Amino acid sequence: QVSLVESGGGLVQAGGSLRLSCAASGRSIFSFSAVGWHRQAPGKQREPVARAISGSYTHYADSVKGRFTISRDDAKNTVYLQMNSLKPDDTAIYYCNAENGADVYWGRGTQVTVSS
Repeated sequence: QVSLVESGGGLVQAGGSLRLSCAASGRSIFSFSAVGWHRQAPGKQREPVARAISGSYTHYADSVKGRFTISRDDAKNTVYLQMNSLKPDDTAIYYCNAENGADVYWGRGTQVTVSS
């Protein structure tokens, strides 16, 4: 059974940085066709933030390009989201997900709060 557990969220001032981690168990990260991060702010729909497709292709939402970086460590079976130059608009619950064809797995999320 696949499990994804996020960590690394917290409270940070605008302009600061955080690194989120998503630890996978039950399956190797490299076996998924894609891994990524989504976020959901209060009163808003969940939106994609960053996605890494097998190989080296990555895609970012326009709102985070140049500030966020997705990466993975296959040895640790973990996906990361490095977030720099954080803004209050980045405040949300951040969810990790992993895809394998029609199967999509989600973590429970980690809260990120950016104060102005």
